[in-house]
Amino acid sequence: MEEKIDLRIKRTKKMIVMAFFKLVNEKGFDAITVKDIANEAMINRATFYAHFKDKPDLYEQIMKFAIENLASVLDTVQLVKGNRVHVKKIEFLITKIFIVIKENSNFFLTLTEGSSSELFRRNLGELLTEKYQDVFSRLKITENDIEVPVDFIIEYMTSIFVGTVHWWVSTDSDFPPEHMSQLVVKLIGNGHLTILGIEVER
Repeated sequence: MEEKIDLRIKRTKKMIVMAFFKLVNEKGFDAITVKDIANEAMINRATFYAHFKDKPDLYEQIMKFAIENLASVLDTVQLVKGNRVHVKKIEFLITKIFIVIKENSNFFLTLTEGSSSELFRRNLGELLTEKYQDVFSRLKITENDIEVPVDFIIEYMTSIFVGTVHWWVSTDSDFPPEHMSQLVVKLIGNGHLTILGIEVER
C-alpha cells in the first residue's frame, strides 16, 4: 500500500514538473501562476500545495534535481587524474549538458537571468567544491607569491559557465551542443586550466 502511495506521489510530482517546464517554455517563468501549473498538470491547486509551498519552492526543488543529475553525470567519468584532465571526456560530458540545455532553452534562460542566475551559479559552485576541492587545494596556485583561494577559482569558473549558457540561449545561437562543448573546452583548456597548473591531455 505504501509503495502505491509513493508511486502516486512521484507521478503527481512528475506531472507538476513537466507542466512547469512546458509553461516556462511557452510563457516564461514570471508569467505563469500556480493555477496555470495546476491546470496544465490536470490537478487542483490543493494538490499542488501538498507537494510544493509555492512557485519559487517548485523552482528551487527542480534546480536541486538538475544539480543532482549534473553531479551524477560528473561521477560517471574520472575527468581529473592527478594534475591531468582528459579533454575528450570533458567534451563528451559538456556536450550532454548542452543537449539538455538546448531541449529546455527557455527554462535555462530563466535560470541564468536576474536573481536566478546567482542561485544557479551558487549551486554549481557548491557542486564543484564538493567534487574538486581536493584537486584545487593540492595545486596551491599562487600569483606574486600570494596563494589564490580555491573558492575564488570555483566562483570564476562557474561565472564563466553561467555566462556562456546565458549567451547561448538568449541569442538563439545556431551553434550545436557539440560545437559549444568544444569551444568551452578549447577556451578553458588553452588558458585557465594551464594557468592553474593543470596538464591538458588531448
